[in-house]
Amino acid sequence: MTSSPPPESLDPQDWEALRQLAHRAIDDGFDYLQHVRDRPVWQPVPESVVARLRGPAPREPEGAEHAYAEFRELVMPYPMGNIHPRFWSWFMGNGTAFGAVADFLAAVMNPNMGGGNHVANHVEAQVLDWSKEMVGFPADASGLLVSGGSVANFVGLAVARNARGGVDVRELGVAAIPRPLVTYASVEVHSCVQKAIESLGLGARSLRKVPVNADYEIDVRALEHMITEDRAAGRQPFCVIGNAATINTGATDDLDALATVCEREGLWFHVDGAIGSLLALAPQHRHLVRGIERADSVTLDFHKWLHVPFEAACVLVRDRKAHRDAFALIPEYLEKTERGLASGAHWFSEYGLQLSRGFRALKVWLTVKEHGLERFGRLIDRNIAQAQELAALVDAEPTLELVAPVRTNIVCFRFNPGGRDDASLNELNQELLIRLHESGIAAPSYTTLGEVYCLRAAITNFRTTSDDLALLVRAVVDIGRTLVS
Repeated sequence: MTSSPPPESLDPQDWEALRQLAHRAIDDGFDYLQHVRDRPVWQPVPESVVARLRGPAPREPEGAEHAYAEFRELVMPYPMGNIHPRFWSWFMGNGTAFGAVADFLAAVMNPNMGGGNHVANHVEAQVLDWSKEMVGFPADASGLLVSGGSVANFVGLAVARNARGGVDVRELGVAAIPRPLVTYASVEVHSCVQKAIESLGLGARSLRKVPVNADYEIDVRALEHMITEDRAAGRQPFCVIGNAATINTGATDDLDALATVCEREGLWFHVDGAIGSLLALAPQHRHLVRGIERADSVTLDFHKWLHVPFEAACVLVRDRKAHRDAFALIPEYLEKTERGLASGAHWFSEYGLQLSRGFRALKVWLTVKEHGLERFGRLIDRNIAQAQELAALVDAEPTLELVAPVRTNIVCFRFNPGGRDDASLNELNQELLIRLHESGIAAPSYTTLGEVYCLRAAITNFRTTSDDLALLVRAVVDIGRTLVS
């Protein structure tokens, strides 16, 4: 008789040793956050580190102690920088210390959030209910936690396509739709929307980009004209996307006006609120997203202004049946029972593409419990006030100029010493931004508005102070003068 292999396990051989290592890692992590100002915002990864990170996978155990030592040596010193007070690139939250603990606890429990009768699904359901409260959606609306705004927009637009396609798109495919579907969004819409439209089989040409006004908000009259024009040409308008804060300038479309157009024209109204849906929490600025509660679907990103560690976002859909009809597929191994583990009211696999889903709801749940929604609203108002403060510093400096109105928390500006055309200024500011990043002082990003390349500071950071803004302005001016001289 053949004997079985000796028992082997992935549990630690010495629980106490791993416990001590874990405590040390927590202490190191908290020190990393507490003393973040002592480090550069960003620094390039040395080639020697890159070379070591290209090595083959170990075939034999190296042990947790060795693995953690390599993490501290190779990984921790070279972050993206978004936890730093002077990181204003793109639009990213900072995470929180307790949020990091929440990620650990979620990994310890390690449930699959596709469905079943276990408590984690009730946690996600409560987070979805809180999300509806945030934007004024009805309690019987549907929702799903996803990785980020790109996936949330995809889910919302998939439901819209299936609900307004005129045929059973899941059964027959998009080729059976009798007339070409048309989606409308402003020229400032995020690129992920186009990727979603392409992935849904509608083609990039079906996304009509509407002009904006001087404040970079969608031109509602131009939209109405385009809808009429497309219908006359035999196309089928079916969806309008409103921006709750755009990626370039932070401008927010007139969501109330868009909702009225959609109701009148029988169109699906989707709000890409990955950046700005949470303005609804801000006492001084919630009016900017008035009308979001009238949407058919809404995207929210919790790893932005709610500062939940990546990844954490949400899509809400007003019509629960339409949402489920777009994704539900129940083979035998997912059939529900009246009792036992396969019972339960929440089967999130029926509302999106994923069956295997992590417990990202826990870090949202614990973060909201720790701080409360009103604190986040105040922090959002403060970030917007800081953007106005930065704009004033830019206006006061003769060699700097604003390139766009400051509508929320994004400031677009450039160094302009005078006597140069836009092409020359674009080249100058491109080099200035790279040197600013390499200095480790601050990390704004960039965008191009019209033909003008500009520095773009997206102030989402709860660690930012007035001193940081002044330091940014001084650094930009100093580097600019050095380049000119």
